[in-house]
Amino acid sequence: MRKHDNPKVVIIGGGTGLPVLLRGLKQHPIDITAVVTVADDGGSSGRLRQDLEIPPPGDIRNVLAALSDVEPLIEQMFQHRFKTSNELAGHSLGNLIIAALTSITGDFVHAIQEMSKVLNVSGKVLPAANQSVVLHAEMEDGTIVSGESKIPYSGKRIKRVFLTPELVMPLSETIDAIRKADIIVIGPGSLYTSILPNLLVPGLGEEVCRSRARKVYICNLMTQAGETLNFTASDHVKAIYDHMDCAFMDTILVNNEEIPAFIQNKYKEELAKPVVYDVEKLMKMGLNVIYDRIITYKDDVIRHDTDKVAKIIVSLLEEKRKPYAQL
Repeated sequence: MRKHDNPKVVIIGGGTGLPVLLRGLKQHPIDITAVVTVADDGGSSGRLRQDLEIPPPGDIRNVLAALSDVEPLIEQMFQHRFKTSNELAGHSLGNLIIAALTSITGDFVHAIQEMSKVLNVSGKVLPAANQSVVLHAEMEDGTIVSGESKIPYSGKRIKRVFLTPELVMPLSETIDAIRKADIIVIGPGSLYTSILPNLLVPGLGEEVCRSRARKVYICNLMTQAGETLNFTASDHVKAIYDHMDCAFMDTILVNNEEIPAFIQNKYKEELAKPVVYDVEKLMKMGLNVIYDRIITYKDDVIRHDTDKVAKIIVSLLEEKRKPYAQL
């Protein structure tokens, strides 16, 4: 099969969850487009964003590394973070290279394209917008917290999130990829600070809602203090629907394996616990529920099993009929 005939998959997200998924998906004969949030304002990304007035490169860097096909040492160099006491402290080399390419080419998207060539990236990496955006959260008590990095630490329950400036233009390449997609994957990632900042870009979320592609939500494995404390799987879906003003997902992928108690205890310190998968409620929302073992552990850290999740997504692409819920 020629490469341009491969099934087209659009994955929308950010943070640590998206690269994990992409490492598995790139092993399959599919055409990948990763749409990555540009709302990050913390750490190295936040400093470069403020100093150079460019979109934050951190999430983009991680996705480029995940989709790259280079010698391990080259990827390690690209991901290297300086541990010094001077101005380089905390900066990732990849972030600095992307910032330099943005300065040279005069355009963030062009810089990503050039970096993709250098790293021999499998697929296409696109920012949700070609400019920085600021993420704000309105809390249930009416207060507003501004800045993606500050929202999880407000100590208050989120009512909604929104972006400024209001006139943010999505990339034409992103819109085109969504329109041509055979399947659109949402997540995994932090609900309010990685997933929704993409969907809230004017025009982008509307295209996802209108798309006739199959839409799959990969639900998080653990709740997140400051964002989804005590959220069930259906609470995650409802929050997305409330922000988008449309119910657009067909399928949700959830984990069916019990997380060992000793690992759960480690997560108690950050007030995180396994997401409750309220399957009946999800089915009442019209979702096809795929209930499977999609979890793995590395150094007692919980992650989605990249190979298993990738195989499930590919199997959905290959199916000619909508599957029934696996319970």
